Amino acid sequence: MRLRELSPKTMWLTAVVIVVLTAGAVVVLWWPATAGLNGAELVSARLDALKVGLSVAVGSGGVVVLYLSWRRQHSTEADLDNRERALAHQQEVHADTMARQDHAARATEHDAAERRLNELYLKAVEQLGSPHAPVRHGGLYALERVAQDNPHQRQTVVNVICAYLRNLYVSPPEIQTPRSPSVRRPLLRSTLATRYVPTPSRDESREALLREREVRLTAQRILQLHLRPGPDPDHPQSGFWHEIHLDLSGATLIKFSLAGCAVATATFAEATFNDVALFDKAVFIGSAQFGGATFNGYARFNDATFNGETNFGRANFKSYAAFRNAAFTGVVGFGQARFSSLVGFQGADFAGRANFARATFINYAGFGGATFSGHAGFQAVTFTDTASFDEATFSDNAEFGEATFIGDARFEETSFNGGAVFGRVKFDESAVFDGATFDGGAWFHGATQRGYTFDPGYISSPNETLPVSEEDAREDT
Repeated sequence: MRLRELSPKTMWLTAVVIVVLTAGAVVVLWWPATAGLNGAELVSARLDALKVGLSVAVGSGGVVVLYLSWRRQHSTEADLDNRERALAHQQEVHADTMARQDHAARATEHDAAERRLNELYLKAVEQLGSPHAPVRHGGLYALERVAQDNPHQRQTVVNVICAYLRNLYVSPPEIQTPRSPSVRRPLLRSTLATRYVPTPSRDESREALLREREVRLTAQRILQLHLRPGPDPDHPQSGFWHEIHLDLSGATLIKFSLAGCAVATATFAEATFNDVALFDKAVFIGSAQFGGATFNGYARFNDATFNGETNFGRANFKSYAAFRNAAFTGVVGFGQARFSSLVGFQGADFAGRANFARATFINYAGFGGATFSGHAGFQAVTFTDTASFDEATFSDNAEFGEATFIGDARFEETSFNGGAVFGRVKFDESAVFDGATFDGGAWFHGATQRGYTFDPGYISSPNETLPVSEEDAREDT
């Protein structure tokens, strides 16, 4: 608080009071105190009276001076405090103003960035619809830049690229030697000339398809590049796009590769893989859907990891298929799948339920060393060539009911820790169970070998006998 200012009246009143006090002291000491004194004593006493009066005056003045100095100091401190308060207030106002301006600037910058992003995104999408292949290439690279610079847009960009790959695609025809032009008859020349309609030549159409093929390969390379975490998955490379969901259902893919890649989920239902399909060491964090897919070239899933539900039902493998050391954590289905060439599941690990019901293996089928921790269903499977389950392990029930082994069936050193069901199985060639163990019981009711009743007598007697249906019991009787 600031002290009230001293008015001139107060100052004069203070001076008068000091004078009066001084005069009063002198008067009192001058006469009453010197009464009865003469000579030198009187002079000395009156001099003392003057000294006392002057002392009173000086002391009073000093008190006033001290008071004024104190007021001045207090006033100075009050001014400094007020200035500090004012400065602090100004700083608060300035900080608040700067914060508002900074917020407005950031909002403006964010809006501008969003507008630029939207413009770039829309322009890139528009370029993908161009009839010119170089423009479509530019659109893909623009989308890649958008996704790399803006992580929250990566899934959207991937969705656009996948949508482009899902578009109808026709493979370019093989190069053919054009026929030599034949000589036209004079009578037909004019007739053909009047009916001629200009159309793109075969070479021009093939060139357009080839350019589209290159655009699609570029789209696939972008996905492969940014879905690969690198040699250390715990510390992925800077260009890796995390937790991406792929939807390429019905797409036509050319030399497609997700080798070493990691995706959240992947859908390839009814997709067509032309040439090779590489998924070695790929990691599917969630579900992987390949139902109804067609693999025209060889397909490799060696060392791949499937952590969610996996479906290859009705898939058609027209060439070599390899699932060596693949790990299936969840339920996996190969029901009604068709393997036209060699297929290898050696060392594969099926932690959940594995279903191969009604699948068809035209060529060699290798399951050597595979591990089936859950239920393994091979009901009504057809093995046209050799089927090898040597050293495989079935921890749960293994059902081969009504399966057909046209080639050799090999189960050497195979471990059946659960029930082994081979009811009504047809062995057209040799069925080898040397060294196989049946800890959960084995059932070969109705099984035949080369048209005769299969005799499993040389197989070690199981510890249990699996239950049979009433119909089977009547047939046994």
